[in-house]
Amino acid sequence: MIRLPGTGTLSAPDRRALSLLTDLARLIPVADAAADVVTIDLTDRPPRFDSLRSWRDAGWGIAPTDGVIHVARSALRLVADVVDAARERTASTRDRFGRVPSTENAIVAEGLEREPIVSKAAAALRAAAGAAAGRRPLRLAAPWPDGRRWAVAVTHDLDVVEWWPAFTALRLAELARKGAWGRAARTGMAAIGAIGRNPVFQGIAALLEMERDRGVHSTWFVLCGTPAWRTFLAGDLTYRPEATPARAVLEAVLRDGHAIGLHGSFATMTVSAAMTEQRSRLAALARRDVAGVRQHFLRFDLERTPRLMRDAGFQYDSTAGFADRNGFRLGVCDVVPAWHAEGQGSPLAEVPFAWMDRALSKYRNVEDPGAWVTDALELASACRAVEGLWVGVWHPNVTPPLGFPDAPAAYRRLLDGLSAGEPFVGTLDELVRWREARARLRIARVAPDGRVEVEGKSVVALEEPTR
Repeated sequence: MIRLPGTGTLSAPDRRALSLLTDLARLIPVADAAADVVTIDLTDRPPRFDSLRSWRDAGWGIAPTDGVIHVARSALRLVADVVDAARERTASTRDRFGRVPSTENAIVAEGLEREPIVSKAAAALRAAAGAAAGRRPLRLAAPWPDGRRWAVAVTHDLDVVEWWPAFTALRLAELARKGAWGRAARTGMAAIGAIGRNPVFQGIAALLEMERDRGVHSTWFVLCGTPAWRTFLAGDLTYRPEATPARAVLEAVLRDGHAIGLHGSFATMTVSAAMTEQRSRLAALARRDVAGVRQHFLRFDLERTPRLMRDAGFQYDSTAGFADRNGFRLGVCDVVPAWHAEGQGSPLAEVPFAWMDRALSKYRNVEDPGAWVTDALELASACRAVEGLWVGVWHPNVTPPLGFPDAPAAYRRLLDGLSAGEPFVGTLDELVRWREARARLRIARVAPDGRVEVEGKSVVALEEPTR
């Protein structure tokens, strides 16, 4: 529970940053003006932080006293800049796919991308609330459903369905360039053994079986445009969503209770009609609403794409991650508002991913899937430490006949390693819905004996912090 400063005393970026920090900290705003609860006071000291490291080393600009948490305004500006990717918005360089290079990210520039720096600041704010409360009543929102202390979302980008030999050939060329002759030979043998079969669907079926055995429901992002030679050669649209192979994959995924999202084609980055048409087309094929989107190749215009997503009716995006490295692009491991998504429709949430298999094999020359999993579990540990959400991307075409002979065993190890930490595991759809319910929590009244009354009804439990 927390009493926030009046909105008239805050600039719009400060208001958004403070709202985000308190939400991430699980502190619930109190509407009861008479309640004796912890309040937040904004201070101009220190006047500014020179870097993210100086902010971290100075205790995040947060200092508790009796009944009050003092928060530096300059800290809020840093939070706003990091989560809003302010430095990336001013970058003039683009890579060959039209993406802002990761080196333009403020967190990468300081070598802190492996650290969920904003989520850590929120944890410090929560600790400060406990220190400031004294004998005052304090309740926190539960971090995740079912009493779990952190959460995991496994996601898959369905890039390959048809014409698998072409992708095997491309992968063999990639392995040859790297001099990975042993893997190339094993890939060739697996591909020969797959002739006359459907190794893509077989790989997906094996992946689904692993998830079914462990009670994992994942989120699948599906391409849903019309392919042409131009899009195929560009690596953009590579299969027909209405064709029998794609329909078979979609039906198998939905039958097991997984969620479906759009993998937006290159055109959807800036073309509103393409975004809207592809969402409608996928919804018709899946016979259900499509709540989420992730851009193919992570092609994203920071100013325009969020608005197109919102106007098309999406509830959340999960594009905010790095293509060429793993880590926390926005400094958070949680669900946050997509601040630059003004437009029609409901608010858009951003669910950043922290880890992707091909960020290592394609860009970092790490061909051992066992090393991918070690990297994934390290980042999962960082998420668990701040009671956050780990989102990872495993491509279902990462199979032996398509060039990844050790991948199935590694995926099994990944699922088991994540489950060992006892997270809540869910689809992005359900996690976003739950987090939005948590963000709406408000305390209507605090009784003299410390009992609290929540506004309306909520599925989110309250808990008392350990003091």
